[in-house]
Amino acid sequence: MSKKSLEISPETEEILAKMGEQIKLARLRRRIPAEILAYKAGISRTTLWSVEKGSPSVAIGIYAAVLHVMDNMDQDFLNVAKDDEMGRRFQNKNLLLTRAPRARKI
Repeated sequence: MSKKSLEISPETEEILAKMGEQIKLARLRRRIPAEILAYKAGISRTTLWSVEKGSPSVAIGIYAAVLHVMDNMDQDFLNVAKDDEMGRRFQNKNLLLTRAPRARKI
């Protein structure tokens, strides 16, 4: 069985690389050895290396596990799309175009 090729945009690749770099810098600032962080996150050192490189093939749960080990930084995931201004504009536009349901006769 062959693996599917993951195609992502160059912009997303840059974001993942930056995120991986920030994770690595956070680990280094905390002076956590890679082997210890990998062990506490329940992953291999090789997988941690992939996270720190921003590999798109690493599951988001692994990114979350690594961030959790570093002082519950996984809480930052709660801010993803929290203030979705564009989505709200689309939603409001749809609400204006949607007709209210008819009242039921009693």
